[in-house]
Amino acid sequence: MIAAAIVIIAIAATGVLMMRFRTRWLAKINIILTNRITSLFAGWLPGFGILTHVGRKSGKVYYTPVNVFRAPNGFIIALTYSSQSEWVKNVLAAGACELKTRGKKCQLSAPHVVHDPTRRRFPIPVRLVLRIVGADEYMELSIL
Repeated sequence: MIAAAIVIIAIAATGVLMMRFRTRWLAKINIILTNRITSLFAGWLPGFGILTHVGRKSGKVYYTPVNVFRAPNGFIIALTYSSQSEWVKNVLAAGACELKTRGKKCQLSAPHVVHDPTRRRFPIPVRLVLRIVGADEYMELSIL
């Protein structure tokens, strides 16, 4: 159990450190490798979730692991690759998505992107990581 937790933390930490460079080739590696590994636990652990969204061009259903936190009327999601990520564009275009976090699914709507260099809506340890990777945007969504 402890070994599995260490592996999960190491994978997450590696992904965070790699995001520091935030290049598109790295994003493609994360989509192919890191997202597949993270998807195994992201729907169950606090601070993580699996976002289900539909491609705005392809109509294909996608599952994207995200860093997610409760907000008064829904959730906020850290945009570690900025608002230019394909999943962000898909959710904004659809106006809705589904989130699985802590083992529960919920329908979300009214997505909007917020630019916030202070990152104050996130817990302090998360703020520090977001500052390191240069992420100062988040998406806010309401529960249906």
